[in-house]
Amino acid sequence: MSRAQRKIDHIHHAIQTGQHRLHGFDDIIFVHNSLPNCAVNDVDLQTKIGELTLSSPIFINAMTGGGGQKTEKINRLLAQAANECQIAMAVGSQMAALRDPLEASSYKVVRKENPKGIVFANLGSEATVEQAEQAVDMLEADAMQIHLNVIQELVMPEGDRDFTGALKHIEQIVRRLPVPVIVKEVGFGMSHETVMQLKNVGVSIVDAGGYGGTNFSMIENERRQSQLSFFNEWGITTAASLGEVCTRHSDLYVIGSGGIQTSMDVAKSIALGASAVAMAGRLLSVLMKKDQEALIEEIRMIHEELTVIMAALGAKNMEDLKCVPVVIRGETHHWLHERGIDTTRYSRRNGTYLN
Repeated sequence: MSRAQRKIDHIHHAIQTGQHRLHGFDDIIFVHNSLPNCAVNDVDLQTKIGELTLSSPIFINAMTGGGGQKTEKINRLLAQAANECQIAMAVGSQMAALRDPLEASSYKVVRKENPKGIVFANLGSEATVEQAEQAVDMLEADAMQIHLNVIQELVMPEGDRDFTGALKHIEQIVRRLPVPVIVKEVGFGMSHETVMQLKNVGVSIVDAGGYGGTNFSMIENERRQSQLSFFNEWGITTAASLGEVCTRHSDLYVIGSGGIQTSMDVAKSIALGASAVAMAGRLLSVLMKKDQEALIEEIRMIHEELTVIMAALGAKNMEDLKCVPVVIRGETHHWLHERGIDTTRYSRRNGTYLN
């Protein structure tokens, strides 16, 4: 099967398998603030990840490209929506375009439709420095995403089977690339041990990419004759991953992703310590099942609802929202406890109550 056809298959199966909301955010409860001392108009959604200032904490995460005209159309519509809503956007892996220049247009369309927006390039951890430089140049990208997808590759019939040297590749890219590097998981979550390894080679921005959203094991299993079904429930939930990464690595910028669908999911991600939140499956579903107008309305609604939630909590900005108290219960509490994390650091913080 060609790489281009595989990209189309991924989109089809992503919509078909959907998202099962197993991300763990139902275990995260905000402590109500009866005296928030805040107006809706006081709320500022601006945030920072590394050197980049974003007007919104949400952005369109890596999805597609390299599948000919079909993926070019999807990226065009997504880029137009990102431009209209003034949010950042990442493209899918650009390796397809590096191997076949005819596929480059399916990625370049993102910068064409959003000339002044923040755009992230994307490659896997097998990429060389030279390939990363080409990917950034292709989009005039503001940052580079390096994705980690070991489980997806193992389940993928034609996937990689050798993952040696990935950390060394990442280190070389971080040292030589002129733009920030974001290392992201693709739906199986990051442990704090993984993040420590990344931090030790100079990575300052990670995307936890937790379990609970688009399940690439299920997608690749749909393409196999003999399924590796044991990987379908493999991974660290988004809430648990954010909890352990943000508490152990407060000096890093962390992005929350993995099943993010609602404004409350966004708010809880930031309360757990994320600086920004990436959405993919939910936005793709709205675009494909409805249209671009519905997608733009969805993004605007999330912004409006997030502003209201923050006002209720007395959080005027993202740093305030990171400090509001939350109680962690259920499986997420159990996971974090077993991993040696004291969850009272979340529940007993004073946050905006002392403003």
